[in-house]
Amino acid sequence: MEEKEKPRLSRLTAILTQLQSKRIITAKDLAERHKVSIRTIYRDIRTLEKSGIPIVTEEGKGYSIMEGYHLPPVLFTEDEANALITIEQLAIKNKDLSFVKNMSSAIEKIKAMLRYSQKGNADLLADRIYFGGNNKEEKTSNNLMQIQSAITHSKVLTIEYFSTKSNQTTRSIEPFAIYSIHGDFLLIANCRLRNDFRHFRIDFIKKLVLENETFNPHNMTIKEYFDKYVKTQKHP
Repeated sequence: MEEKEKPRLSRLTAILTQLQSKRIITAKDLAERHKVSIRTIYRDIRTLEKSGIPIVTEEGKGYSIMEGYHLPPVLFTEDEANALITIEQLAIKNKDLSFVKNMSSAIEKIKAMLRYSQKGNADLLADRIYFGGNNKEEKTSNNLMQIQSAITHSKVLTIEYFSTKSNQTTRSIEPFAIYSIHGDFLLIANCRLRNDFRHFRIDFIKKLVLENETFNPHNMTIKEYFDKYVKTQKHP
C-alpha cells in the first residue's frame, strides 16, 4: 500500500482518539482510515505504548484502551464544533422523548469542553440553524433509548404495535438495528410471530417491555439486511 501519511504526530493523536471512542478497533481499520500500511499502524501502537498509554491487544480482535483509563479531553476545531451544533439541532427535531433528553444531556457535556471563544460561536450558530420537515402529525414515542439498550445487550422485546392500518398486535422481537427514513425512525428486528425480519416504525410502538431473555446476536450487517429484505418490501 502506498503511504500518503499525514504528519505522524497528527496521526498518533487521531489514533488515540479513535481508541478512546470505540470498544475495540483493528489495525486494518486504522490503516484504511489513515491510508497507511498495517505495519505502520503496528509501529504507531508501539509508540503509544512506550509513551505510557495502556493499550490492550486482544489477539485476533484488535486494540482497546485499558478500562478505567482516561485522558484529558481533546480540543475541538471550529468545524467540529459547528458539526456538533448541527447534530444537536437535528436531535431536537426528533420526537422521541427519551432520545432528545439523553442526547441533549450528552451534547451539553461535550460542549462544556469547547474553548471559551467557541462557546459564543456555538450559541450563535444554534440560533441560526433550522431544520424544517413534515410536521403535519405529531409523531411521539419514548422508546428509542430502551431499544438501543436491547440491541447492545441482545435482549428480547415484547411490543404492542399499531400498524398503518390501525391493526394492533403483540409481538416478541429480537431487535437488530435502527435507521431513519423520511423523518421516521424504524426498528429492524427478527419477529418471532412471523419468524423473519421485519421493520417497525418506532412511533407506532405503543407499549414496550424489555425482557430478561437474551438471544444470539444475528450474524448480519445492515447492508446484507437491505440487500436481502428491503428489496422485497416486507412489512409487519
